[in-house]
Amino acid sequence: QLQASGGGLVQAGGSLRLSCAASGRAFSSNAVGWFRLAPGKEREFVAAVSWSGNNIYYANSVKGRFTISRDNAKNTVALQMSVLKPEDTAVYYCAAGRSITVVAGSYDYWGQGTEVTVSS
Repeated sequence: QLQASGGGLVQAGGSLRLSCAASGRAFSSNAVGWFRLAPGKEREFVAAVSWSGNNIYYANSVKGRFTISRDNAKNTVALQMSVLKPEDTAVYYCAAGRSITVVAGSYDYWGQGTEVTVSS
C-alpha cells in the first residue's frame, strides 16, 4: 500500500514537499512515479525515478521546478515542488511499478492521492 502526503494550500511561487511511503511491502526494487489529476483534465505524468535512483524523468511542465528523490532505506519517495504555479493545482498520486516510465498504466500500485492547491 502506498500513502501520499504533504499536500496543502500554498501561494504561487511557494513550495511544497510531497512524500510517498510504502507500508506492508518494500518498493526499493520498484520504479516510482508521480502523477496528477486536475479538475476537468486528464491524468498527467509529473516525475518518475528508477529503483536505483539513477534514472529520473520529468514532465516538461515541471522540469527545473520539481525534484524527485528516493530513500530506499526509509521506503519513501519525495517530490519537492518549488516555484509553484496555479496550474500545478491538482490531486497528486504516487505509483510503483516494475520499471520507470511515463505511462500510468504501467504502474501496478497506487496511493490515494494528496491535494495541492496553488493560489494566485
